Amino acid sequence: MIKPTKKISDVKRMVKDCSAQRVAVHVNLGRNKSVSYSGVLSGVYPALFTVKPDDKDFLGKTAYSYSDVLCGNVKIKRI
Repeated sequence: MIKPTKKISDVKRMVKDCSAQRVAVHVNLGRNKSVSYSGVLSGVYPALFTVKPDDKDFLGKTAYSYSDVLCGNVKIKRI
């Protein structure tokens, strides 16, 4: 079955709506590896967005492009 098509503008709008809110992130790393964590969507930029994880041991932010969300490699969900 073919998935319904989304546009990059739809993904950008969805991410912008979650800006500065807590989100759950699931990242597919390939070869049956994945990582899930929660954090705050801290920055929304024209080409990418950043998430600051809640984990105290992790220093810094993670950045993902909108095409990662569009392709299904990164899934974000508002908590």
